[in-house]
Amino acid sequence: MFNFMMNEYSPNYYIGVMSGTSLDGVDIALMDFAKNPPKMIACDFFPMPEELRSDISALLKTGETNLQKLGEIDHRLGLLYAETINAFLAKNQLTAENIQAIGCHGQTVWHSPDSAYPFTTQIGDMNLVAAKTGITTIGDFRRKDMAVGGQGAPLVPAFHQAIFSEPNRLTVVLNIGGISNISVLKPNSPTIGYDVGAGNTLMDSWIEQHQGKRYDKNGEWARSGQIIPNLLIELLNEPFFSKVPPKSTGRELFNLTWLAKKLENFTAWKPENVQRTLAEFTAKSIANELIALQTELPCLLLVCGGGARNPLLMERLADLLPNWNVTTTTEFGLDIDYVEAAAFAWLAYQRMHSLPSNMPSVTGAKKAVSLGVIYPAE
Repeated sequence: MFNFMMNEYSPNYYIGVMSGTSLDGVDIALMDFAKNPPKMIACDFFPMPEELRSDISALLKTGETNLQKLGEIDHRLGLLYAETINAFLAKNQLTAENIQAIGCHGQTVWHSPDSAYPFTTQIGDMNLVAAKTGITTIGDFRRKDMAVGGQGAPLVPAFHQAIFSEPNRLTVVLNIGGISNISVLKPNSPTIGYDVGAGNTLMDSWIEQHQGKRYDKNGEWARSGQIIPNLLIELLNEPFFSKVPPKSTGRELFNLTWLAKKLENFTAWKPENVQRTLAEFTAKSIANELIALQTELPCLLLVCGGGARNPLLMERLADLLPNWNVTTTTEFGLDIDYVEAAAFAWLAYQRMHSLPSNMPSVTGAKKAVSLGVIYPAE
């Protein structure tokens, strides 16, 4: 909780809302854009109801549903976002009148930027969010970028540039969520950013299948196993890694079906050894990208997302990247769990002021545009 009654300045509050591929819940960040650079004032996490999580997970695993069920999940997500935002406001002694706008990413259920008819789909009814909170809401951030030739992802590098870039170092911001993505902030060069592979999604799915757990806490199960060298080579042979950026991916590629095909040639494996190999796969796929990027400048890696809480992943990144200072965004002012939510508050701010918020150097779009659809409160 914080004290809203401040006389030194006039706050300019925006809320960012994010639910990622891990499906664990909803992240909310309150940002003040009267500050320079913008400052995170409060943040919180709200677990996703199990029934809703299960329904979305089933949809993501197959990509198959019917229109009735899809519409109902869309509605339920909209209600969840609204309920969590209202709970967040009450907890922090705020009202709708204190907030300029909400930036809500929605839940990605399919992302297909390279198909014959490129598209991306995020669900969660923003009309409900605006109506139930009484706050203007911005959603549907990705499709405008795709409409002008971009991948629709990643969208946060512009925010990372505003917050973390420095003229005398190479800074890479690494988000390890369900998928790993990076923002590359190199002095005197265009900012670039792209997905670098599976983050937590394969590890989470594997441990859930074999132990019924949502995730491998502290990488403990992985530590009990041993790397399967030939499997690791097979995983890293995925054609996605040889693609030239801009590129993006998701659970539509890195899923248990994909893993099962990779395992077909390996008969005598133990589940914990596969888990250890998946952890190494995540770390190696990231490190391979960063080694190719490093320069003579000091190299700083800022890690955020759920993977930053996995000591095994952090240890392996430090071991694989001896020329990098490997740390977290928390050490630089933004909690590791809420960087993406903060970014969508920034995207909402940009949209409300009709300012560009994509980066053609990142997404491959033909031009910079202001992203997001505005859903007025009234």
